[in-house]
Amino acid sequence: MGLLSRISRSMRALFGGIIESTENPELILQQTIRDMRDRVPELNNSVAQVMATEKLLAKSKERLEGQVVDLDSKIRASVKLSRDDIATAYIGQLQQAQMDLQKTSQQLEHATLASKQALKARDNYVLQMQRRTAEAMQLINQSKQARLQEQLAQTMESFQIGDDASTFDEMRDKIDRRAAAAEAKLQLGSASVDNQMQDIEREAMDMQLQDKLLAYKQEMGLLGGTTGTQQALPAQGETSGSEQNEKVVNNSNRIN
Repeated sequence: MGLLSRISRSMRALFGGIIESTENPELILQQTIRDMRDRVPELNNSVAQVMATEKLLAKSKERLEGQVVDLDSKIRASVKLSRDDIATAYIGQLQQAQMDLQKTSQQLEHATLASKQALKARDNYVLQMQRRTAEAMQLINQSKQARLQEQLAQTMESFQIGDDASTFDEMRDKIDRRAAAAEAKLQLGSASVDNQMQDIEREAMDMQLQDKLLAYKQEMGLLGGTTGTQQALPAQGETSGSEQNEKVVNNSNRIN
């Protein structure tokens, strides 16, 4: 082994021991708890932005629905006054408004789903934070108890100077405590709620996808009891395109 390698190994051992000796498990766990709590306002802001998008789309949909109703009334009035040119212009605006309404409705559905998912993710994080906080407090109490035991061991050692057996016993106790602490941390890590929450979210997503697939099959008439593609019913206050054309023709015949 070269001289540089030996120096490097000695420096790593020296600074590694210094860092390990200065680490305070209680302070580190307390800081971890503070970091998790500080992240909650950020999550709330993110959820608020998603919900704001949903509310804006809902207002836009309501405005477009009113516009469709208004244009339909103007078309009827224009036809009644035999102003086919104005009626034709209003019909073009009505078709555009109906397309915009359809797109906005789809966007609103996605935004509503995103809001629900964001709220669920925020709630899961809060639950996880509460559980980890409780676990951290237990570890802090164990660390305090271990520190008291170490102080007691040092006090006992002062009465047994020169007794090698007490030194071995003390070292054995320290090693046992470290092994127990490491095993506890491993169990806590394996019992983390992260994987459980991921499984729950994945299961919820699968259920949503299955429901959507069933809706498509039902709409396309691929399930028993259906005879073809079902036409979506118009919203309250709206009329379908064919009903509007039929009413326009009837009004024209009455005027003529």
